Amino acid sequence: MNTNKSGMSAMTWGLLLALGLIWGGSFFFARIAVHSVPPFTLVFLRLSLAALALHIYIGGRLQIYELLRKHWRQFLLLGLINNAVPHALIFIGQTQMGAGLASILNATTPIWTVLIGNQLTTDERLTSAKIAGCVTGFLGTILLLSPSLTSSAGVPLWALLLPILAAISYGFAAIYAKRFKGMASPVVATGQLTASSAIMLPVALLLDQPWTLPMPAAGTLAAILGLALLSTAFAYILYFRILALAGATNASLVTLLVPPSAILLGFLFLGERLGWAEVAGMLLIGAGLLILDGRIYARLRRDAGASNA
Repeated sequence: MNTNKSGMSAMTWGLLLALGLIWGGSFFFARIAVHSVPPFTLVFLRLSLAALALHIYIGGRLQIYELLRKHWRQFLLLGLINNAVPHALIFIGQTQMGAGLASILNATTPIWTVLIGNQLTTDERLTSAKIAGCVTGFLGTILLLSPSLTSSAGVPLWALLLPILAAISYGFAAIYAKRFKGMASPVVATGQLTASSAIMLPVALLLDQPWTLPMPAAGTLAAILGLALLSTAFAYILYFRILALAGATNASLVTLLVPPSAILLGFLFLGERLGWAEVAGMLLIGAGLLILDGRIYARLRRDAGASNA
C-alpha cells in the first residue's frame, strides 16, 4: 500500500475516523449499563461476548488456535493492559462522573503513548509535531466538552484519577501490541479478548457475585450488546489494523476522535444542539490531527527555513 512518509494514508485515516465513530458510542452504552450491572461484571460481559463473536466470525481460520497456543502469554499481558485494567478503571470512574468528563480524561491517551513510546521504542520518538499535535487535540477535547463539565463538581479525586490511569495503561498497550504486527488483526483482537475474559471471570465472580443480581432490563441488555459487538469486537479489528499500518501514536489518536463523534451522533440522530464550544473544540481537535499527520507541519517548517535563508 502506498503511504506518504510524512503522514498516514487516506485509507488509514478512514479507518481511524470509522473507529472514532464506533467508539463514540461506547461511553454512552457504558453509562446506561453501569447503573444496573456492577463494573467488573460489565467488563467481563463486554469482553467475553466480544470474544465469542470473534471466534464465531473467524471459524477456525487464520491459524487462530495454533497462534493462541503459541502466544498465550503475550495475549494474556495484552488483554490485561489493553482491556481488563483500563476498562475496569473507566467503568468504576463512570459510577461517579458523566461520560463527557470520562472522555476528556481518556483523551490523554495519545500524550501518554508519545511519552512511553519515546522511552521504550526507537521508531516512536518524541518530536515537536507530536507534542504540538497531542496538546492541541487535548485542548480541543476540553473545549468541546466544556459545557458538560458543570456537572462534574463534587467528583472525588480517586474517580478522576481512574480514567487517567486507564489512559496510561492504553499507552503501554499500544506500544506492546506492536509485536503482533505480522499477525492478522482479527486474530490479535480475538486473542486479546479471550485472554482478558479469562482474567475478568474470577474477578467478577469474586467481587460482584453476579448470580445475586436481578435480571437487567431490555435497555441495559441492548447497551451491553452494543458495547460487546460493535464497540469491542468489530472496533478492535479496526484498531489493530490501524496499529499495524500507522504505529502506536497514530492509533492512539482515536481517543481524540471519540468525544466529537459522540457529540455529532447526538446532533444527527437525537436532535441535540451544537454550540460555539462544540464547534470550536472540533476545529481545534482537527488542527491537532493535522499537525500530527505531519504534512502541513513539515511544509510550514520548510517555508520558515526558506524565508530565513
